[in-house]
Amino acid sequence: MMSVMVAHADQSAPGQLELIRGFVNTFDLEHDTDELSTGSGASGWLTDNSLPGGERALERAERERLIAVREALRELLLANNSGESPPPVAEKRSPIAASSDCSLSVAIAAGGELVTRCEGVDSSIARLLAIVHEAMGDQTWPRLKVCPADDCRWAFYDRSRNRSGTWCEMGDCGNRAKARAYRERRRHDRER
Repeated sequence: MMSVMVAHADQSAPGQLELIRGFVNTFDLEHDTDELSTGSGASGWLTDNSLPGGERALERAERERLIAVREALRELLLANNSGESPPPVAEKRSPIAASSDCSLSVAIAAGGELVTRCEGVDSSIARLLAIVHEAMGDQTWPRLKVCPADDCRWAFYDRSRNRSGTWCEMGDCGNRAKARAYRERRRHDRER
């Protein structure tokens, strides 16, 4: 008997937006792992992604700023999925508030490119925010979403033609949500 492997849809985002997807996915809720939870893990992620600040193990305050930015981005991506405005808590944890030392400027000689005017972790945060800004301008941002499943929250790029993708994996998260909704309807019908 021949086994057939099912290829999962490509979840990667185009260009530099893939870095944002990878950044949000440094926390894997399903497996309860967080690449940014240790100083060496966070510096390793920065180094692996050619971002500044990874020359040494990050201190707790630096990791907390990175995590605050990541979680604010996750909330924004969840809003991209639902089509609703981000919740007020996202504003309180906004990437700008999380790292007030970040500074961006426009480099006219480089064709209007946004460049950082800070160092270390703050420079990395500023670069990540510059990518978000660019994605908002080129309309790729609304396609970057977070799975709405409470036990998932994985970031994925919606490649559906009409931008209607909801789940990171329909076969997993989507089917679980459908099964829960079905059980809830059945329970509700029995209670009548």
